Amino acid sequence: MAYLDRTCLSVAAPTLKKQLSINAVQYSYIVFAFQLPYILTQPLVGRLIDWVNIRVGLALSIAWWSFAQMLTGFAMGWQTFAAFRTLLAFGEAGNFPSGAKVVAQWFRPRERSMATGIFNVGAGLGQVIATPTVAFIILWYNWQMAFVITGAVGLVWVALWLLIYRTPETHPWMAPEELAFVRQGQAEVVVPDEPAEKGVWKVVLGQKSFWGLAGARFMSEPAWAFMQYWPILYLSDVRHMNLKAIGYFAWLPFIAGDFGCIFGGVISPIFNRFGASVLTARKLAATVCALLMVGAIFIGTAPTVGWAIFFFCVGAFAHQAMSSTLLTLPADLFPKRTVATANGLSGMIGGAGGMLFNLVVGRVVMSTGYGPLFVGMAFFDLIGAALLWSLVQERDTQLEARTA
Repeated sequence: MAYLDRTCLSVAAPTLKKQLSINAVQYSYIVFAFQLPYILTQPLVGRLIDWVNIRVGLALSIAWWSFAQMLTGFAMGWQTFAAFRTLLAFGEAGNFPSGAKVVAQWFRPRERSMATGIFNVGAGLGQVIATPTVAFIILWYNWQMAFVITGAVGLVWVALWLLIYRTPETHPWMAPEELAFVRQGQAEVVVPDEPAEKGVWKVVLGQKSFWGLAGARFMSEPAWAFMQYWPILYLSDVRHMNLKAIGYFAWLPFIAGDFGCIFGGVISPIFNRFGASVLTARKLAATVCALLMVGAIFIGTAPTVGWAIFFFCVGAFAHQAMSSTLLTLPADLFPKRTVATANGLSGMIGGAGGMLFNLVVGRVVMSTGYGPLFVGMAFFDLIGAALLWSLVQERDTQLEARTA
């Protein structure tokens, strides 16, 4: 749902540029108005989710951002767009901390990377659905209706979430033997809790491994921040695709991103089977994905629009594969009571990388074009993988599963 709403803006961007006279720099300000409150709010929302009922907390979060998305349809210029995107950010900050918490509650460590990959598929799925849907809503009606419709869909999801979701201990569909299986498997990676008097944030921030994870997310997020907001403008302005063609073809990188989510989920268990510990397998998986990301360097020099979309697909696949690994790590590294907080804090730092990159994008595009941006995207993930290897370490008290 979050990415359905975010992608609506990027698909509408060429239309907004013409009808509201929004240039690349002003567009980057709109993106910034979402990203800044989004990253600042993630740790607070993550802490809230660790504290309250996740079922109610995520429902309130999605309801908030759905109404904010619908309000965006009443924007009249880049300033009001920015204001409504700020409201959207406050709600969407609960998305990934909640996902990490659910995975930690429901899945054994050997299953977590796959589970994270599957829920991360939602990011690409939202973009796959949004790209043609929003394009054709704009063609048939107008850009305002695109925001109203995509926002309303979120309210339907809230009703389904409240109807279905429960914790493993309270879910009516959970058989006793299934609950015993989940609890037994969760002992495979034992992350001992700290004394109760030690605050949650102190538990998280005091670990060197947290800074390795946060640094890796800081370096990897610029690529995804670009993928969310700029490819359609690039295809429109540089490759001269019209909105109809964008609706037909610009969703392909997001399909590739979904396959990347699954790839990121299965690659860690493969390394486990060859004898790597859980954390070593995560690092190896991230390294493979970072090497694949180098393919993004060829987007700007691609001879045809088809090849440009292909290399966008490579970049989306590689990034989402790495993202599945990084989103799994909080559940591996931290006690259960701190998982959403750790995800929120690392997400804030990662989001800062994407936010700063997006601020640069608008000015670089207007001065020199997209070429330098593709080069940066190609190599940032390699730096992130190096940070994982240097800072994320197994704790002496942590028992690692050797099989997956």
